[in-house]
Parts: sequence; C-alpha cells; structure tokens
Amino acid sequence: MNVTIRQLQVFEMVARHLSFTRAAEELFLTQPAVSMQIKQFEDIAGLALFERLGRKIYLTQAGEEMYRLSRDITSKLSEAEAIFNEIKGPDGGRLLVSVASTVQYFAIRLLAGFCKEHPNVNVNLNVTNQKGLIQLLENNETDIVLMGEPPEGMSLVSEPLLDNPLVVIAHPDHHLKDKKGISLDELKNEVFLMREQGSGTRTSAESFFAKNGMKISANMEMNNNGAIKLSVEEGLGLGIVSQHTIDIEVKTGRLIILDVQFFPLVRKWYMVRREGKRLSAVGTAFEDFVRKEKFRFVRLP
Repeated sequence: MNVTIRQLQVFEMVARHLSFTRAAEELFLTQPAVSMQIKQFEDIAGLALFERLGRKIYLTQAGEEMYRLSRDITSKLSEAEAIFNEIKGPDGGRLLVSVASTVQYFAIRLLAGFCKEHPNVNVNLNVTNQKGLIQLLENNETDIVLMGEPPEGMSLVSEPLLDNPLVVIAHPDHHLKDKKGISLDELKNEVFLMREQGSGTRTSAESFFAKNGMKISANMEMNNNGAIKLSVEEGLGLGIVSQHTIDIEVKTGRLIILDVQFFPLVRKWYMVRREGKRLSAVGTAFEDFVRKEKFRFVRLP
C-alpha cells in the first residue's frame, strides 16, 4: 500500500477524535486539507475508512483495522526517531515536554535555562489540563510530563518535583482584603471563577470544599489561569490558583492573596513519563537538569 507517512498521521488523528475539525486543529491544517488526505488514503486502500451518520463520523471495519495498525506504525517511527536522537547526543534532537497549565510559567523558565545549555535542541512544549496530559501519556505522544498527582492504574514512572500551593486570590479592593483567618463560612456567598472540568486545580479545590461540607458557587468556567487572573483583576469574583502563577500580579498590586483558613492547599507537582519509555539523550539530559536546577526557577510572591 503506497501510503505516505503524512496520510497515516492525518488518518490516525481523525480516527482518534472522530472529527475532521479537531484533527485539523491539532495538525495545524485546514479541514479541506484533512478531508483530501483521507480521500486519497481511501482511494489507495480501495475501501471506505469512515462513514458519516447524521453529523457524526464513525470508523468502518476497515477503518478500525487500519487504526489499530497505524498506531503500531507511528509507535515504531517514534522509536526510530528516539534512537536517532540518542545517537545525536544531548546537544541535538527533539524534546517533547507536556505540562499542566499551572506549571507553564515555571516550565518556560526551566526550558529557557535548559536551552541555553543545549542551544541546538528542538523543544516542543504542549500546555494542557490534567485530562489532556493523561491522554498524551496514554497515546505515547510526549517524552516528559510535568503535572499534578499522576493517576493510579497507569504504567508510569513519576517523581516529586515541587510543592504546589493553591491560594485564594482577589481584587485588591475586595471586602475581605484586610481580614485575617477568613473562615470557609465567609466564602459561601462569594463567586468563584473556576477552571474547566478535568483541571487538576479544580479537582483539588472541589475535593477540599466537599470534605469540609461546602459547595462553592462557580458561576464562570475558564480553560486557563490567565483568564482567571484577568477576571479576578476586573472584580468578577475570587479565584483559586497556584501560587507559582501570580508572582508578577502580586508584586504589581493587581491581585492579592486572601488569608483563608486551611490555605494554601499544598499539592505537589511531579515529573512523569511512561514506564518503559525509551528517552533520548536529550530527554535524559532534561530530566537531570530538572532535578539539579529546578529551585533556580521558582518564583513565589
């Protein structure tokens, strides 16, 4: 079968999401370009790989078989790439790093420091939530992940990275700004701006409040910390964020940290990879760099 690697990659992405639109977004292609690649693939195969029922698409029997085989093929190609990168040594090759959105500020500083020592490394940084990171690990689409507590039941190798204190932030003129030891009862009528479902920060916050018999009012959901911080600055409500993410805003007086009982909630960040993952020399060098240099890049208000 005279199929190109690009056609295989496009097919696998569409099959994974069962969506031409999402595949196009992840591959940075237009939807017509994705559709054309799939049509060419089907012409080569002589069989339909997808069928459309209503507004949804599904894999045909041939598509299911091809999806199973394509994952094996792309896995072998990734393994070949890792071997070549290992041969190149720690001063070349590609590094795939995926991080939780709360880790991105720290991770960018960390990667900047690493790239100064290894200027020829090609770094690919993927920022997503906890749910997205788990999917990347399951699909073997990343080398190293920096995240909150990794899930149980997956074959992962993890090690503690840093403490991740979660704090309650507010507008500098909030009516509780000068109150010490704010009780949880005093927060019952406050509006909270929360991360989306699947976020580690949201899961930790909701678990904490539930254990204390309290359900917070999350009137607005946002898919990144930047949006939460900006909304809190505008006085739309309170936020619960990692203390690592608000250094500049607190220093410049745009946000304050409320003195709430039981806060900060101290969680941990971990450095994670798939068990049995064959790291390139670049990946191994990055792991060593993180272990030795991580505290250099911490900035807490």
